Amino acid sequence: MKIHHAEWAAQTRKNDQDQLDWHRLGEDLDRYGVAHISGLLPADACHALTALYGEDRHFRSRVVMARHGFGSGEYKYFAYPLPALIQQFRTRFYPPLAEIANRWNQAMNIDVRYPATHAQYVERCHAAGQRRPTPLLLQYAAGDYNCLHQDLYGEHVFPLQMAILLSQPGKDFTGGEFVLTEQRPRMQSRAEVVPLKQGDAVVFAVHHRPVQGTRGVYRVMMRHGVSRLRSGHRHTVGIIFHDAV
Repeated sequence: MKIHHAEWAAQTRKNDQDQLDWHRLGEDLDRYGVAHISGLLPADACHALTALYGEDRHFRSRVVMARHGFGSGEYKYFAYPLPALIQQFRTRFYPPLAEIANRWNQAMNIDVRYPATHAQYVERCHAAGQRRPTPLLLQYAAGDYNCLHQDLYGEHVFPLQMAILLSQPGKDFTGGEFVLTEQRPRMQSRAEVVPLKQGDAVVFAVHHRPVQGTRGVYRVMMRHGVSRLRSGHRHTVGIIFHDAV
């Protein structure tokens, strides 16, 4: 199946420029630690990205979750050079997310600041020995799930990431909801379930985010995962902005 990367990249740029409300997305991330983007990818792009899973030349490694206690299912990490569309997601979404990340770190009194472009940030990762790409393609079958976790791959961790659902709920699979939890100090954990359609994206906090309390700002610990699939197959592409050791 031929992937029309340039055509879809152009459509994604149009979505970025004409449709995405970054003010609303930033407010949702501040309030909930998660933001929903509807219809980021058309169905044919979702199908073509899913088809890549069977072509090992695109990937550097395969992980079977059960072998590591991560859950049930599997995923593959893309190799460099990344497919054009995956590279564009990193390049185009990074700058507005970096503005949010810098604001969060300032609020939490964290000294780290993120540069203006993703290329500059990747240089920082590579200089620290984090040279392996982290975007990944995940595959679930009936009964599979992903345990709550954080995608931390080294010293340098970009605090926001994105996932795009490639399969169609109710047709390709049932169950398999995206789940996010937050743990506030001295409080019970709170869960957030984000209903996604095919081509929808979710942007969310990787490990912690700032929350305004009565005594100032404090850090809330975040984790994410996928609930058990009841039937069918589910594919998701994950866009992580930092590279791995």
